[in-house]
Amino acid sequence: MELIAHFIDFFLHLDKHLSLIIQSYGVWTYLILFLIIFCETGLVVTPLLPGDSLLFAAGAFAAVGSLDRWWLLLLLSAASIAGDNINYAIGHFVGPKVFYKENVRLFNKKHLIRTHQFYEKYGGKAIIIAKYVPIVRTFAPFVAGIGSMTYFRFLAYNVIGGISWITIFVTGGYYFGNIPAVRRNFTLVIFAIIFISILPGVIGFLRERALARKGGHSA
Repeated sequence: MELIAHFIDFFLHLDKHLSLIIQSYGVWTYLILFLIIFCETGLVVTPLLPGDSLLFAAGAFAAVGSLDRWWLLLLLSAASIAGDNINYAIGHFVGPKVFYKENVRLFNKKHLIRTHQFYEKYGGKAIIIAKYVPIVRTFAPFVAGIGSMTYFRFLAYNVIGGISWITIFVTGGYYFGNIPAVRRNFTLVIFAIIFISILPGVIGFLRERALARKGGHSA
């Protein structure tokens, strides 16, 4: 419970925690950010790391000179692309056993099935689209590795998705993160980013519920 409380606190006060990290670790902050993005995209067991909001906050700190925007764009794009590649490889080699097993402790089977449906709906473009959907972005490369997508086709979508995701959120933070109204309500802005990020998933869930209910009534 204490770990969950710390995690929530990190989410809610992301600007303060990132400021403290920058003050404490200096240039090593880039490595810490690299590892967080790498783990969120590369490890199926860490889908809840604060990707979107962290990128926005990092961009805001770059705007005031605490971090370098171009190093953020370069290193975090590399982290995203590398993480997805590792995730694809894991999915390719161990995914089929995990996907078709009923009970797997480290993996949420529902997330796998949801991502598989997402992948079936959008095809290769799912790799790009998934970058903007939390949890799904962590599972999409894994599911792609399980499926029939060739590595080089996956890599092309991965590079486009990874660079665009990092660029949009870091640049968004760089240009809008230090607007006085945003600075005063940074926690609310982070909440808004999280809400907008999960909105497609919520809409999809509600739509599926409505269709299931409609199907039940018609039966």
